[in-house]
Amino acid sequence: MKTLEITNLKKSFRSNFLIKKYHILKGIDISVEQGEIYGFLGPNGAGKTTTIKCIMGLLFPNEGEILVNGQPSASIAARRQIGFLPENPYFYDYLSASELLHFSASLFAIPATVARERIDLLIKQVGLEGHEHLKLRKFSKGMTQRLGMAQALIQDPVCLILDEPFSGLDPIGRKEFRDLILNLKGQGKTIFFSSHILQDMEMMVDKVGIIINGRISRQGQLSEMIASSTQYHEIVCSRISEKQLTKINPNFVSHDNQFIITLDNEADINLVVESIIHNNGLVIAVNPVKKTLEDIFLKELREV
Repeated sequence: MKTLEITNLKKSFRSNFLIKKYHILKGIDISVEQGEIYGFLGPNGAGKTTTIKCIMGLLFPNEGEILVNGQPSASIAARRQIGFLPENPYFYDYLSASELLHFSASLFAIPATVARERIDLLIKQVGLEGHEHLKLRKFSKGMTQRLGMAQALIQDPVCLILDEPFSGLDPIGRKEFRDLILNLKGQGKTIFFSSHILQDMEMMVDKVGIIINGRISRQGQLSEMIASSTQYHEIVCSRISEKQLTKINPNFVSHDNQFIITLDNEADINLVVESIIHNNGLVIAVNPVKKTLEDIFLKELREV
């Protein structure tokens, strides 16, 4: 079942006294299945935040349709199923974490007894236990992000929309936030997020969409993208002299008493392996070196 479905989404703005029209989104299509983590990436100005604002109803599209669990995203039924964490969440400095979450629960008309139990659970889930009564002006960036996630989860949504959730976090904070998102996926949540930190995205996502100049240039399962993008093969070997190896294939480097041979042509693998063994060498590994998400993303940028 599709939790989030975007069809032919277009958005434009006028400026210069309404004379010039800027087309930001030029007909994008996105589909996110239930329980998936969808990574939305693109360069600055490509339309990521505009798309998220359209999903959240902060902007109204010129054309297109956005459905959440089959309901129009602007409907109350859809709104109740979405949790949102903006790039730079801002909360009242003199509230505590507990007070903020109780206030958020009241906006969704959650009964007080249910809210208390849910808030206690969320405080533990996001790792703020022991800080629930600390004033928010004393929170670090990472703590504020965690609280923002708790606030986004207060109504137990089926779909989470996260705009640059790793922005400003240190490596430890990023690791903990990744674990939190993966735990939410394990609970059946659908997560749609944008990020510039491609290494984090590559560790988490099921599906990727790349937006460039307001259009989806590539979209699909990350595993399929990477599986079909082998750059070259490496053969790791030892117990052979450099002189012998040069005769077999001169394209190698030495590292820690081992040699790493790089082969651009997959058809050469068997011949090189047999030659190493014939010269009494030891073949340790044959590894395909695949493109990373960053490689795929940069390739899409260059082809625009």
